[in-house]
Amino acid sequence: MRVLYSFLVHIAWFHLKLIAFFKPKINLFVNGRKNVFATLKESLVDRDNVIWMHVASLGEYEQGLPILQKLKILYPNYKFLLTFFSPSGYEVKKNTDAADIITYLPLDTITNANKFIELVNPRMALFIKYEIWPNYLNALKNKEIPTFLVSALFSKKQVYFKWYGSFMRKSLGTFNHLFVQDENSKKLLNDYGFVNVSVSGDTRFDRVSEILSRDNDLAFMSNFKQHNFCFVVGSSWPQDEEIVVDFINKSDKKIKYAIAPHNIKEEHIKNLKNSITKKVICYSEVEHKSLEDYNVLLIDTIGLLTKIYSYANIAYVGGGFKTGLHNTLEPAVFGTPILIGPNYTSFKEAEQLVERGGIISIKTKEEFSRRINKLLENENVLLSTGQINSQYVESNKGATSRILKHIKGVL
Repeated sequence: MRVLYSFLVHIAWFHLKLIAFFKPKINLFVNGRKNVFATLKESLVDRDNVIWMHVASLGEYEQGLPILQKLKILYPNYKFLLTFFSPSGYEVKKNTDAADIITYLPLDTITNANKFIELVNPRMALFIKYEIWPNYLNALKNKEIPTFLVSALFSKKQVYFKWYGSFMRKSLGTFNHLFVQDENSKKLLNDYGFVNVSVSGDTRFDRVSEILSRDNDLAFMSNFKQHNFCFVVGSSWPQDEEIVVDFINKSDKKIKYAIAPHNIKEEHIKNLKNSITKKVICYSEVEHKSLEDYNVLLIDTIGLLTKIYSYANIAYVGGGFKTGLHNTLEPAVFGTPILIGPNYTSFKEAEQLVERGGIISIKTKEEFSRRINKLLENENVLLSTGQINSQYVESNKGATSRILKHIKGVL
């Protein structure tokens, strides 16, 4: 089965190289892997002790980061290697100081895996959430390198638990320990014979909790908001923006709106700006402008959204109509009521907060308007809704320390 799997990976790589000529993101995926081994050879020497963490993309990076940061404190003489699968993670974080070496992970062929592990020779390997690559895991096991799966979630619908999933299920058995987010995941693994499982929770709660201790001040946001009510829209897609803009244009309430679209390409920003009938300005235009005179601020840059959420009295998190819901924990940590689209059932924290009432899911313009007006017209409802979210984050902290308590003794 391993030979067949590796053959299919080779076939996929061949086709990806062809598609790369026409798709910029796939081009990054392919070309970014060309110099991985050369980079590793330049960056490592035989005497280096390496701890390796692998993540899929940006979301998994945020999950792994609290552990990475603590391990760097515990093992200051080690080198830390961080690998990404996706360009959307690597291209954003390739210059971060969170690790000493940051690269793409070569595709999971037997040759690549053996070469990579031989070259890096990590003292410990950590895979975050869903990153399970059979050839890499097999190579780690053959060299008896301690390997851990962190913040994982499992369900019966996954391939590991299907009648045809024995090969992938066997890969789960290569981990020294599996740290899962909930009891359902542990029970499912136990039912299939895995006993090296602990419920640690989700490290993302530790990550977002750290936001509260940072300096979240943004001079332009303070100038824009003044003492007004502020509604922040984060990571919005066209379906989200259609609903939000309809409300902005029709509402007579004195509200400041900050919108941070997922797509910040010039054409999209221009079209979005033109669709708004109130006085609107882009972040790229704010220099030397009196922002208090504007009703709507379009954030046409990246990297500011987390701090912008600290100014929100209400937040809307995009992606819940079609593409996949974005991070709801970032506004939740500030005790902010949150609205989202209707598709959130694969996002555990969103499911739980909708059930508890801290997140409100909407489907139509009319429902959006009705639900947001209820929050605007009743301060007690507004405050209690936000408190549900902040208390939820607070009560779920601690995964990082639970995981570290287990793994720090292996080195």
